[in-house]
Amino acid sequence: MSKNLSALAKRQGIDNTLFQTLVVGEDAKSKEQRKALAKQLLIGEAIVHGTASFYDFIDGDNANKKAYVCNGSSCLCAETQSQVTAKLLEHFSADDIGHVTCLGRCAENSAFQINKENYSGQDIARLAEIIDLGVMDSAERYHVESNLTPAILTAQINDLEQYYQVFTDVIGQFSDDALLQQLTDSGLRGRGGAGFPTGFKWRSCRDAKGEEKYIVCNADEGDAGAFSDRYLLEQRPHSVLFGMLMAGYLAGAETGVLYIRDEYPQAIRATEKAIVEFEALGLLEDLAFQFNFKIIRGAGAYICGEETALLRSIEGQRPLVSVRPPFPTQSGLFSCPTVLNNVETFAAIHFIFSAGAAQYFALGNGKSTGSKLVSLDGSFNKPGIYEVEMGLPLTTLFDMAGGFAKPLKALHIGGPLGGVVPISALEKLTLDFESFAENGFLLGHASVIGLPESLAMIDYIEHLFEFTAAESCGKCYPCKLGSVRGQEMIQAAISGKQLLNRELLDDLLETMQLGSLCALGGGVPLPIENILQYFSDEIRPYIQNTNTTLEQADV
Repeated sequence: MSKNLSALAKRQGIDNTLFQTLVVGEDAKSKEQRKALAKQLLIGEAIVHGTASFYDFIDGDNANKKAYVCNGSSCLCAETQSQVTAKLLEHFSADDIGHVTCLGRCAENSAFQINKENYSGQDIARLAEIIDLGVMDSAERYHVESNLTPAILTAQINDLEQYYQVFTDVIGQFSDDALLQQLTDSGLRGRGGAGFPTGFKWRSCRDAKGEEKYIVCNADEGDAGAFSDRYLLEQRPHSVLFGMLMAGYLAGAETGVLYIRDEYPQAIRATEKAIVEFEALGLLEDLAFQFNFKIIRGAGAYICGEETALLRSIEGQRPLVSVRPPFPTQSGLFSCPTVLNNVETFAAIHFIFSAGAAQYFALGNGKSTGSKLVSLDGSFNKPGIYEVEMGLPLTTLFDMAGGFAKPLKALHIGGPLGGVVPISALEKLTLDFESFAENGFLLGHASVIGLPESLAMIDYIEHLFEFTAAESCGKCYPCKLGSVRGQEMIQAAISGKQLLNRELLDDLLETMQLGSLCALGGGVPLPIENILQYFSDEIRPYIQNTNTTLEQADV
């Protein structure tokens, strides 16, 4: 069925998808309008309903609210959102206020959205003015720093024509195979969390048979605490476009799609402006190669950050995770070969082909190479975006940020599926995939959230289960049911109704880890297991048979 729907979606083309009609079309709200839409697209009415009902901002409980409060992990730990909600309630009814998992305003916290504009920090003090004037610029400020010379991802782009000249220069000097080899030699690995070799992925798509191919940028940055992709799209969008352009040339694709979170309105505007500027250059006018960019706006679904769910979302299907193989490079968007990378991965491409693969490879440890953007939240004295060399000691990075702004017991690194690192373990970690994996953690998106000493870790476990339960696509039972059962178990323990059976909890976490189709259900056991291991004394009162230590029962 899904292949048939992909084929039907392809007939309509990337500019006329069911999903975007539902997101941005005001004439697709009523039952009659959706019935007509189904007839137009040659699909069943159930497909239209199934798609619309999945998304929080289309038919979900948070659709069409007047204001939204961020309830992401960083704002939760900052304990700012009760005050934000109280302020909003002075102007809106409770029914008019919704929530959003993360607005990417983790450096300032106190995050909220009104009229599709994001605000944070001291903006809440201007709430009456913001409401009266309709739309105001946020006073957001965060630190941006690189310890590299020259900077790679944070470097200023002063001359667009010269910047894109690198593309025409290298395709004129080198063969496709030589360019792909340079990319491979750089050691660049995907920055979205999986760390998959980029050169291998692009070559796989180039070698795949298909009359049409696509390049897709995953800009659905939903990990709480992460705002590095937002920074790039708002401040350095041309670096992302350049990477997609190069991918299109080397893979043989003529269309690049940027799937950008609806929660990032400024990023969407900045990227739209950059596309217009790119087209005005006329860079491809004298070349046989043509490439067009298309922005797809999300609608509030964390699971769309998973590559197969994202592709189904673009096509207008319900964004359920797909079994692999086939992988997207063989059968991706509209069942065509597709390169799908995240924002930061594409942004690194220009440096590799301008400065050289060897210079990029020289940074890091030989396995994790190049630079990495790290998002530090408001628990640091200088929160913001830091570009550092892979392999940098974590404590050195935190010294750059001026240390902690408040007493912390742990750091949650790598998003909701990343590891919870106790402060005592920071000394042995370096910023690379290998160091984190060897020590039982996960680098992921490299977002860093400070967990304050006042935070009860049992409450944070419940928060993680709750997040997974809310964001699961529902396709596989280990994730869909396991997250709900886990949340119920923790809630019962907190209330004193039923202490935790540690053996049962361990079995649940193992089932989710091994049986889930994607990293959502499979990944959330990691931070929970970290908490059970490193904060055993704090969790022990909630466990049955406290004579048996948690260390003895650890997985």
